[in-house]
Amino acid sequence: MEPTRTPTGARRAKLAQTLRLETTSGALLIIAAALALIWANSPWRESYASLMETRIGPAALHLDLSVAAWAADGLLAVFFFVVGVELKHEIVAGSLRNPRQAAVPVLAAVGGMVLPALVYVGIVLAAGDPAALTGWAIPAATDIAFALAVLAIFGRGLPIGLRTFLLTLAVVDDLLAIVVIALFYTAGVQVLALIGSLAAVAAFALVVRSRWARWWLLIPIALVAWWLMHEAGVHATIAGVLLGAAVPAKALRGEREPRTHQLEAAVRPCSTAIALPVFAFCSAGVSIAGGGGFAELAAQPVLLAVGAGLVVGKLLGVLGVTALVTRFTALRLPDGISIRDLLPVALLTGIGFTVSLLITELSFDDPGRTDAAKLAVLVGSGLAALLAAPLLRWDAKRARAADENADGVPDAPQARIGDETRPSA
Repeated sequence: MEPTRTPTGARRAKLAQTLRLETTSGALLIIAAALALIWANSPWRESYASLMETRIGPAALHLDLSVAAWAADGLLAVFFFVVGVELKHEIVAGSLRNPRQAAVPVLAAVGGMVLPALVYVGIVLAAGDPAALTGWAIPAATDIAFALAVLAIFGRGLPIGLRTFLLTLAVVDDLLAIVVIALFYTAGVQVLALIGSLAAVAAFALVVRSRWARWWLLIPIALVAWWLMHEAGVHATIAGVLLGAAVPAKALRGEREPRTHQLEAAVRPCSTAIALPVFAFCSAGVSIAGGGGFAELAAQPVLLAVGAGLVVGKLLGVLGVTALVTRFTALRLPDGISIRDLLPVALLTGIGFTVSLLITELSFDDPGRTDAAKLAVLVGSGLAALLAAPLLRWDAKRARAADENADGVPDAPQARIGDETRPSA
């Protein structure tokens, strides 16, 4: 017998469910980024810059960070926890469980990271700006939330295999981006603090598997793991991934659903409503009106390099690798999906946004390059979405009207985008 919900409880449950939707996440990201851009280019732009530079937190713990740093190091760890949970679920019980089925999108993810990086490096070197090479990973990332939101809005009715392909590719993309951040954007490591952080993650893993897995135990342990990772000099979002990956993905002790689902359902609304929008607001405020304006930013080679990497490099990398492996190996796409069907999906992988903005923050010491790269991420991600949307709408309309067996009745795929009951990362 289901427990009776009070009107307040029902409203809270409905709000939480809304915040778990991919469309909600994408809308909030766009709104937050737009507000930041408007404020950063308004007559009050100095107040935006001052707010981002305001330092808060206990200095004794080395946590007297700026508001922008708290958004990137602190709040974004919540998002990466959800990513870690999603990774664990997909590897144990989801789309990455069967290597043969996952092989094509996994290899496409690799191609979708390598080619954009090469495009970036080529443009930067051709422009004679070798100092900007540190940003090579900026166009290599795909924003899971934003990309899936666009697919959910414009691709309703398409075969669910396209969503699975994009989800698998984006999850692997995020995993590789995490490895890149850990290996290439970590200046120096304090070994003892790192060991302490890993010990805290191990303690979290033990507690989250136990009968006593309560929020008032898990949250303090997670905070200790995050703080020690920050002290170690490794980007603190890595702690979020490790903590998420420690959550068991199979049901324990007769539970109805695995704890990956339980914690994802509990944390995702915070990620969607707070962590991602606040990070977007703190990172997307590129001031075009100040200083030399757009002309100064456009003179930076990273602007073209990042934009071309996201829109062209991602498209060619994903489609090119997919075409090669399906033609010259035994690996195949799911039934009913062709290379042409993947065209809008490959464009969606050019939506870098969250992770691309994070890597931008870590890449440059020069504010000019940083602002130019951020502007390129925003423009490139927006252009990729605008190019993908009409293709998705056209393909969805064609799929709903398909009559392949010529029986006069439109064929309907057994599973279509929009039929899912549980939103994913």
